Amino acid sequence: MSPHSDSGPGHPQRQAATAAAPEATADAGRRAPAVRWVLAGLSLSMLLSSLGTSIANVGLPTLAQAFSASFQQVQWIVLAYLLAITTLIVGVGRLGDLVGRRRLLLGGILLFTVASVACGAAPTLWLLIAARAVQGLGAAVMMALTMAFVGEAVPKARTGSAMGLLGTMSAVGTALGPSLGGALIAGPGWRAIFFVNVPLGVLTFALAHRHLPVDRQRNGAGRPRFDHLGTLLLALTLAAYALAMTIGHGRFGPVNLALLLAAALGVGLFVRTEARAASPLIRGAFFRDPVLRAGLVTSALVSTVVMATLVVGPFYLSRTLGLDAVLVGLVLSTGPLVAALTGVPAGRIVDRFGAPRTTAAGLSVTAAGALALSLTPETFGVLGYVAPLAVVTAGYAVFQTANNTAVMADVRADQRGVVSGMLNLSRNLGLVTGASVMGAVFALASATADITTAGPHAVATGMRVTFAVAAVLVLLALAVALAGRPQEGGLRGGG
Repeated sequence: MSPHSDSGPGHPQRQAATAAAPEATADAGRRAPAVRWVLAGLSLSMLLSSLGTSIANVGLPTLAQAFSASFQQVQWIVLAYLLAITTLIVGVGRLGDLVGRRRLLLGGILLFTVASVACGAAPTLWLLIAARAVQGLGAAVMMALTMAFVGEAVPKARTGSAMGLLGTMSAVGTALGPSLGGALIAGPGWRAIFFVNVPLGVLTFALAHRHLPVDRQRNGAGRPRFDHLGTLLLALTLAAYALAMTIGHGRFGPVNLALLLAAALGVGLFVRTEARAASPLIRGAFFRDPVLRAGLVTSALVSTVVMATLVVGPFYLSRTLGLDAVLVGLVLSTGPLVAALTGVPAGRIVDRFGAPRTTAAGLSVTAAGALALSLTPETFGVLGYVAPLAVVTAGYAVFQTANNTAVMADVRADQRGVVSGMLNLSRNLGLVTGASVMGAVFALASATADITTAGPHAVATGMRVTFAVAAVLVLLALAVALAGRPQEGGLRGGG
């Protein structure tokens, strides 16, 4: 080789490379803190949206007194928020893909914050419910777009850790809501449970505005059009289904049947409309992607199971084990606490071992916990419930982190918002379905017309049967996950 070859220290290419090395290192140094600040903004967005659900639940008795309303009426304070999220989350995710995710997320944070002020200042119950629906719209934007942003703001090797952090913040919001809400109601009063979102919202907006990556400029002529008709049909269909599952408190009557029929009709109309749309909200090709299909199905199934812990747990702890309301609340907080502690380590496990294996491990642990709950005798007391509950929740946190990572990792950039919305929707539908279906299984297995007056042994039998069904559902989810395999093309790959 010539002494003047490329390997020589004085060669221009080597000099350029040497000069570029510190520059690249400096760029990497600048990017690292930026990623941390992006994740801080996204984490607060997830915290706010989950806190918005749990903090209102604890205030319902106080709000019923404040507005001289029935419990059925004040329940709409929670329902309006959940319905807005469930019906709109896919549509706002798609809108973010089209108009720019940064712009829409900032708008969602601002809307949530302003609606929180309106909630706290509401002079009547129905104005409060309306403000909660608007707050739910802001939460839908935040939930749909936080996961979508991970794909463009976080290196692929750290996707699992980022998803784990978001899962942790969601669990923290859920766990923090009841205790923070109770303290605020006992101190400043019920309006403070909404006003507390305002400083958090301002901080979240400031972080997102300062650090989120700028939206890519897209040619207006080449931009796909937003599917207004498909979005409306999907929203109405989801609203009908969610109401069918929640109205009647486990009693299935003519209204529930009519709503389910309306939802079934809505599905048919939506599928037909999407097949004819030039730029559909949800493309049929999505459901031919085995990773996405498996991710959505398993998310719905496992969320149905997790809801059983919230439906069955309070009755078992109070009626069978004889705990008072304070202790029941403490025991039930075990779930969100374990999820909060598991999220970040779960993300690192996903990055280390890959999403498919971690998904299977999380589902196996969840199934083992549900099976343990179904076999636990009453004589084991509180520990016999808390220990398997912790196993179920830890498994769920690992599964959710791995599943979110698997679904979102290779989605095309122009589809991240709508896919993130669909993933969040599957989880919400699982929770809504679980409240109704697992509640019905519990009541049937307890062999009593009114579960609130059932005897200790009847409730214990109902709990064991319900979690036996839950274990079967998780095993079904495991089979679905193992059947799902990545494939090239479709909505995966490319940028």
